Amino acid sequence: MRTGNRFRRPLALTAAAVALAVGAGPLAAPAPARAADTVRGLQWYLDTLEISQAHQITKGRGVTVAVLDSGVDPSVPELRGQVLPGTGLGSASASDGRRDDDKEKAHGTSMSGIIASRGGGEMRHLGIAPEAKILPVGLGTTFDLEDVAEGIRWAADAGADVINVSLGEKDGALPVTAGPERVRLEQAVRHALDKDAVVVASAGNRKQGATRVSSPANIPGVIAVTGLTKRGTAFAESVHGPEAVLAGPMEDIISPRPRSVSPNGYGVASGTSDAGAIVSGVTALVRARYPDLDAANVINRMIRTARDGGGPGRDDQYGFGAVDPVAALTRSVPAVPSNPLLTSAANASAAPTRAGAVPEDDGPAVAITLKKGPGAWITGAFCLAVPIGLVVLVVVLIRRSRRRPPAGPPGLRPPGFPPPGAGHPGRPGQPGFPSGPPGFPPGQPGFAPGQQGQPGIAPGQPGFAPGQPVRSAGQPGVPPTGQSGFAPGPAPSGPTSAVPGGPTPPPPAPGGHQQ
Repeated sequence: MRTGNRFRRPLALTAAAVALAVGAGPLAAPAPARAADTVRGLQWYLDTLEISQAHQITKGRGVTVAVLDSGVDPSVPELRGQVLPGTGLGSASASDGRRDDDKEKAHGTSMSGIIASRGGGEMRHLGIAPEAKILPVGLGTTFDLEDVAEGIRWAADAGADVINVSLGEKDGALPVTAGPERVRLEQAVRHALDKDAVVVASAGNRKQGATRVSSPANIPGVIAVTGLTKRGTAFAESVHGPEAVLAGPMEDIISPRPRSVSPNGYGVASGTSDAGAIVSGVTALVRARYPDLDAANVINRMIRTARDGGGPGRDDQYGFGAVDPVAALTRSVPAVPSNPLLTSAANASAAPTRAGAVPEDDGPAVAITLKKGPGAWITGAFCLAVPIGLVVLVVVLIRRSRRRPPAGPPGLRPPGFPPPGAGHPGRPGQPGFPSGPPGFPPGQPGFAPGQQGQPGIAPGQPGFAPGQPVRSAGQPGVPPTGQSGFAPGPAPSGPTSAVPGGPTPPPPAPGGHQQ
């Protein structure tokens, strides 16, 4: 669906003169061609889509793309050897579809060139899938939706892998939403999907009077294509709507044409027809790269790898996003059991591909999807904080349990605690520890002579004075009178204080330290 030719500057050539101006005439004198004055230079969308990188992976060999349009002229240099015998329906003048009945724009030939032109240098047009084949389904210049439905069925039965339908209201395709025509289109699309064909259709142009997504683009299961500017934004002249699936370049798209229509063999136009042809070419690349994927998974791969251009998720302008050929050819995408465009959600669970095929892109058994925006960062931070917090808590509890001292006053230990020097951590006699605390003579870790048992215990008594409770006489840190299990200690100065009726504490050893 085109809005007309737009020729901006002549192409200066040395050998084969090509001029992209309305009513192109002879050049006065050849001049060196600038990059922008070449056919390749005007194919700006090839760089935007990184087609050269995609062609390092595949060029579409083995894939057949049916083009439902005005027919295709196989004599165009870029399409020689690319056009298979097809069929003619409606008012088509060629029974095999290999004649373009559009004498004004050669619309069918243009679409075929965008998809599968062979290239061959800077002055030759290069298609998105130059090794794919074109299967023409000629509809002539006057046709109706009955012809479109029949053409889709015929192409699917003929073995087409991709079916391109770049039509609009001006060409006879109306945005039908009910009635027998709608039913027949839906049946034809479902038949194509059952035959493992992917149907791609242009959404429509506002300049041609369209206000809603055209048929058959508005049929469930069809990849409805809207248009983008050179900057990658939504084209205002493109029709938008909830049926949109993918967006593709549509501004100033150059394409080959018969010389009977354009003396220089090329034309430039802006329309969602061009965007639909580009997306059809990318679909051909995906089918060539993944020959074992069925139509449902090819569609799923296309929409899952698209670059989201609007709000998160599907929207009226971009659909699922701008088509991304390299991502569609390389990214891992989980398989789906059915066409995601026919289900209520486009995130169906994994399922096998064609019978006998081994899925090449098995996704994870469990996946977490985060939408764009601040919520994704908050959710992600929370998901990380929970396990980190648990680990920190466990470490803290372990370290606290290791550092917790034995219960009870000094000199007494709970049952099961080893005595000093018997492997208890941090006690003298263990490897890595000195033989005694600072200030004690070697070999006597804080005990007076003859009292090298437990610290603070009277000799010969296991921690108790005979018959009487004892207390320390004024030493700091010693329990008060009445607590048992402590030997008397000497006072810092003055006479020794003893418990009445108890034994007199021995004097401190010469040179020793008092406990």
